[in-house]
Amino acid sequence: MSSSTTTAELPSPPPAAPANRPPAYPPLTGGQLVLGTVALSLATFMNVLDSSIANVSIPAISGDMGVSPAQGTWVITSFGVANAISVPLTGWLTQRFGQVRLFAASILLFVLASWLCGLAPSIELLIAFRVLQGLVAGPMIPLSQTLLLASYPPAKAGIAMAMWAMTVLVAPVVGPLLGGWITDTISWPWIFYINIPVGLVAAAFTWSIYRTRDPGPRRVPLDTVGLVLLVLFIGAMQIMVDKGKELDWFESNEIIALAVVSVVSFMFFIAWELTEKHPIVDLQLFARRNFWLGTVSLSVAYGVFFGNVVLMPLWLQQYMGYTATWAGIAVAPVGLLAIVLSPWVGKNVRVIDPRKLSTVAFLGFGLVLWMRSHFNTQADFQAILIPTVLQGAAMAFFFIPLQAITFSGLQPHEMPAAAGLSNFVRITAGAVGTSLFTTAWDSRATLHHAQLAESINRGNSAAMQTLSQLQAGGLSYEQALAQVNRMIDQQAFTMAATDLFWMSSLLFVALIGLVWLTRPQMNAAGADAGGAH
Repeated sequence: MSSSTTTAELPSPPPAAPANRPPAYPPLTGGQLVLGTVALSLATFMNVLDSSIANVSIPAISGDMGVSPAQGTWVITSFGVANAISVPLTGWLTQRFGQVRLFAASILLFVLASWLCGLAPSIELLIAFRVLQGLVAGPMIPLSQTLLLASYPPAKAGIAMAMWAMTVLVAPVVGPLLGGWITDTISWPWIFYINIPVGLVAAAFTWSIYRTRDPGPRRVPLDTVGLVLLVLFIGAMQIMVDKGKELDWFESNEIIALAVVSVVSFMFFIAWELTEKHPIVDLQLFARRNFWLGTVSLSVAYGVFFGNVVLMPLWLQQYMGYTATWAGIAVAPVGLLAIVLSPWVGKNVRVIDPRKLSTVAFLGFGLVLWMRSHFNTQADFQAILIPTVLQGAAMAFFFIPLQAITFSGLQPHEMPAAAGLSNFVRITAGAVGTSLFTTAWDSRATLHHAQLAESINRGNSAAMQTLSQLQAGGLSYEQALAQVNRMIDQQAFTMAATDLFWMSSLLFVALIGLVWLTRPQMNAAGADAGGAH
């Protein structure tokens, strides 16, 4: 990245770098540091927001396009598949085009794709533009992380990660709330149009500040076989995960075929990339203890976290009588303590063992989900809000220490590839977690429904009395039964949700052991990996 003391000074030449490695640049200072942080955070927030903002708009999009909601979900799936494919390519693309050029181009192309999505006259074109949007969005998150770390001195790298983590964690929560409000009050194309001014500002600031800090492109061979195998493996897996619940998983021949394609191509991909001289994805990073343990810990935890992020509003809206707006209000305060505490965690991640900070996060998540496991159909707004607010504290201790562990000991030139690979695993885990949680919720609810329904018989005086009271209120026998069935549904899905909250609590506590298998370098965890580029 580049030198920067004041905007009036000419950029000083970067120090010499070893062959085949980008030169090192001093950190940014003053106004450039502030503007650079804002620009990179805006780009990250816009990107992450777009992965969830369309979720609540699918009914409106489907209605306008004249297609079923099932077909409309391809608006989400297409973005996820394309994004998952392009994220791990960040390392190769950075070498080929230069990280600042690639980042700025990604933002501008993302803006263009967003504009096209809003203008799309048919579902086919909308899906095509969402594919484009997902493809160009891939390098943005890992490169924003790399550029941000390089903007700060190593001693303040934790603060940089705190800024980055807040945008990544808060955006998925804000997305559905903002998307619902825009769809209800304006129209669904504006969930894409809002990216245009944000993206243009982020691209302008980024280019003006970082253009002199780009080591430039290098001619590197394209691993065509690896790229094809990557597309097959990720594409098949992502579609399987997204459509599995809808198609009843392995009862569907389509899901079985996708699973076979994904597994076979994944095995060939691993074998090819480990023996290829110029691999499209540097899997050798997983040979590093801190990288693979940190990536696995972060990704599994993120999958569980994101599964619960999806589950809570679904339960509140479908079985607790909350509107979309009130469900959003109930989950939105999760960002409050995260924003307050993240700077402190970022400041101290170099002096406090990041494994201890991660332990605080996992214990915090465990406590929050244990509290939620005691919810019932009588839970009031305050009972639901308290764990949500407390979860923000756990979030502050979550991303920053685990990222510090993951990048501990890495060299600056390894950062783009490492950030791309770790973010790919994390994003994939989030998609898998969402699918598994919604499937398990339905499955557990069916089990609880069957158990509860067994008690509705003529030998149960309370059940018969309830049916009689409903009939006395003017309902027919069939209507009374339907009303009772709805009550059973509410209980069954609430019990299923609390089952998953309890299981999630145990998983977070179990992950503490995995974190303590790492050996982060104290006073360098993550910081030196990104201290200069």
